[in-house]
Amino acid sequence: MSINFKDIHPNAKIGDNVTIDSFSTIQEDVEIGEGTWIGSNVTIMNGARIGKNCKIFPGSVISAIPQDLKFGGEESVVTIGDNTTVREYVTINRATNYSGVTSIGKNCLIMAYVHIAHDCHIDDYAILVNSVQLGGHVEVGKHTIIGGISAVHQFVKIGEYCMISGGSLVRKDVPPYIKVAKEPLTFIGINSIGLKRKEFSEEKITEIQDMYRIIFQENFNYTQAIEKIEKEFNPNSERDSIIKFIRESLRGIIKGQKK
Repeated sequence: MSINFKDIHPNAKIGDNVTIDSFSTIQEDVEIGEGTWIGSNVTIMNGARIGKNCKIFPGSVISAIPQDLKFGGEESVVTIGDNTTVREYVTINRATNYSGVTSIGKNCLIMAYVHIAHDCHIDDYAILVNSVQLGGHVEVGKHTIIGGISAVHQFVKIGEYCMISGGSLVRKDVPPYIKVAKEPLTFIGINSIGLKRKEFSEEKITEIQDMYRIIFQENFNYTQAIEKIEKEFNPNSERDSIIKFIRESLRGIIKGQKK
């Protein structure tokens, strides 16, 4: 006897060639793009907007209401970009009226038991390793990897192309292109291997290293370091990204290791 119970609301918008396995629930205000696979025992709740060719593994809960006592039932969504994989027992909460959107980019890998809270924004190609826990309003840049069993405080921003060591407690903002580890979380160098894999030139990697040497290893405060970088380095996307990130940080950035 074949058992294939599903609870799919007739008003849900399901694209072509979508596969939904047994015992999954799809609520009314849901959109799923073509070619996506939904594993068994997945719950996709109102407000989910899932792209094309995604994979949602068994036990995941997408677009449950926020775990925020200020939430008043307002309409909000979770968006998941094309080609993103969500592994077993991941929970992704929809947003509050703060931003209205919890977003996961394209080509991301969200590994098992990850929690992504309300109003988080994860850019393209990010990887969140097993059991990463994100508080509300966290932002993660593209091509960044957060190691397993790490916890990220609410409102923290993590720049692009970062590498966060497993087991980290991320309480401060993490500027782009770097590796961080230890407790309290500390700059330990440039994410040079990651940058090489993304085809950054040796010259560009060296330039980024030189800028962060000024920021984290010389005897400057951050304002002085930024002023020195602006004087000594020609404008380019990497320089400008670093300067903008540090200037706009509201929580302050992670520690460096002074000489």
